[in-house]
Amino acid sequence: MPARLLADFLNVSNMLSIQSQHWTEAAKAAERAILKFPYTVDLRGHRALLVDDIVDTGETLMLAKNYILENWRPDELRVAALQWISPVAKFKPDYYYLEVREWAWFQYPWTRLEDVTQFIRRMLKEAAEETGKREWSYEEIKKMFKEWYGIEVEEFYYQDALELLTEEGFLEKTGEDLYRLRG
Repeated sequence: MPARLLADFLNVSNMLSIQSQHWTEAAKAAERAILKFPYTVDLRGHRALLVDDIVDTGETLMLAKNYILENWRPDELRVAALQWISPVAKFKPDYYYLEVREWAWFQYPWTRLEDVTQFIRRMLKEAAEETGKREWSYEEIKKMFKEWYGIEVEEFYYQDALELLTEEGFLEKTGEDLYRLRG
């Protein structure tokens, strides 16, 4: 999203997308960054700007940057991000909007449903392990979410997240407003 907005603002019509990921679950890093669906284009004769929303560890951006330099071969490549978490990042982007001096999990509008879904999954799994309880009402889940994470989200995020968790088989709906952990 930031790259698309920046392309519009800078009147750039040529835009490519590459997906690297490190966070397999909201606020939970995988062992190493991976590049999904690598492909090759010829960017010789072009300058490129690699844009991401945040540089936290920096591993996904370093992976993407190295891949682009080695395989796409632009004449110049710079990196931009909305936030740069300076104490934990392994590199500083060429451009950033905000330096963050203490690590925090950022929720963006374009990742909120994914984050809420993963947070609820983790919360219910851990609650079941700690208490043995495996069924909760919709209101209990909302209350527990606010207590565990200290954030408030709009009602539809809870509804959509619970629907997604039910569709994937993590939860089953056992009553009008009751959800049970499967497995």
